[in-house]
Amino acid sequence: MNYHSYSKKKRASFSDTMLVLTILFLFVPLFVVTFFSFNSAKGMQWEHASLIWYKTLIFDSPSLWLAFKNSIIIALTSSITATVLGSLAAIGITWYRFKGRAYITTISYLPMVLPEVIIGISMLIFFSSVKIKLGMFTIFVAHATFNLPFVFMMVQARLDEFDYSTIEAARDLGANERQALMKVVVPAIMPAILSSFLMCTTMSLEDFVITFFVSGPGSGTLPLYVYSMIRYGVSPVINALSFVMILGTMLIAFTFRRFLKTAAAST
Repeated sequence: MNYHSYSKKKRASFSDTMLVLTILFLFVPLFVVTFFSFNSAKGMQWEHASLIWYKTLIFDSPSLWLAFKNSIIIALTSSITATVLGSLAAIGITWYRFKGRAYITTISYLPMVLPEVIIGISMLIFFSSVKIKLGMFTIFVAHATFNLPFVFMMVQARLDEFDYSTIEAARDLGANERQALMKVVVPAIMPAILSSFLMCTTMSLEDFVITFFVSGPGSGTLPLYVYSMIRYGVSPVINALSFVMILGTMLIAFTFRRFLKTAAAST
């Protein structure tokens, strides 16, 4: 065996080991949460299988479902707003040439590199200075502001790969600027728009730090509610909720993946 073949096998063995360790690091906690969600006891000691915590989750947790409803409302509204504004901003920055374009692009990435604590404190100071009461609206504005740069980045990356000769062809066929945008550009970047919307929804649902600073009475989201429950120990209801959310996330991911494949095949 020569040196090159030995080195290649050694690198392959190291890569396989790191892959296994990464999978274990990611999925073992999920397996533990799922396993103990079916445990009849409250502690980590297994007694027997039971669905009692799922029953408690569904029928005896009104505060949890209120927080979940708030999270869904905030996630959908802020994601739609950020997706629309971010996509329009990316199209405008890419489509038109004007003075200060490079500076606007650079500033747009600033919320992505700032710690969430700073963004949350800045939002809190802003809302307090303009006398806006903390609640659902302030969470919506904060989440939309935080998600917008990610949409801008993803859509702009897609536009950088766009073949602008198709726009010229559409113009030659008599299409005006609006028709070229809606019938040529938007369908081409639709996978990036949908992907950014899904990412914004995920980031909004899981956000804790920014929401902690800008939430008011009665506007708590699911991460805040879970945090308030686990401060005194992990409740088995949270395990049941985690398993339900894992299943829901997997279902949405597979459905969205099939939709993107269908959309890509049709274009």
